[in-house]
Amino acid sequence: MPLPDELRGQAPIAAESRADSLHELRDALRRFAVEREWERFHSPKNLASALIVEAAELLEPFQWLGEHESRQLQDDKLRHVGEELADVLLYLIRLADVLGIDLRAAALQKIEANARKYPVQHARGNARRPPER
Repeated sequence: MPLPDELRGQAPIAAESRADSLHELRDALRRFAVEREWERFHSPKNLASALIVEAAELLEPFQWLGEHESRQLQDDKLRHVGEELADVLLYLIRLADVLGIDLRAAALQKIEANARKYPVQHARGNARRPPER
């Protein structure tokens, strides 16, 4: 699936490399769950719940920071954010795998849908949502 015109030339990594990386993470998560006999606990509901908990934990290092401060994280806080981002990513990949969703294809479709919903000429520099159609 091609990227929207706005994103062409932006990513230095080939699409095939990104797909391989997602597949490698998916396979590593499958092995991790199988080795621990955790597949029975990995229902879509449980994985979605865990994903939301991790997403909430991602917000914690930013609590009470101003906009400028949130862009200046360093050392332990930045490391903590990286760990929480990894947790969110891993649960997201595992949930997509359990549901049989091609996460890369779904993400590219969403980018294309957003490009149609937020055309550059109307959205550039404007954070407002367009009216529902």
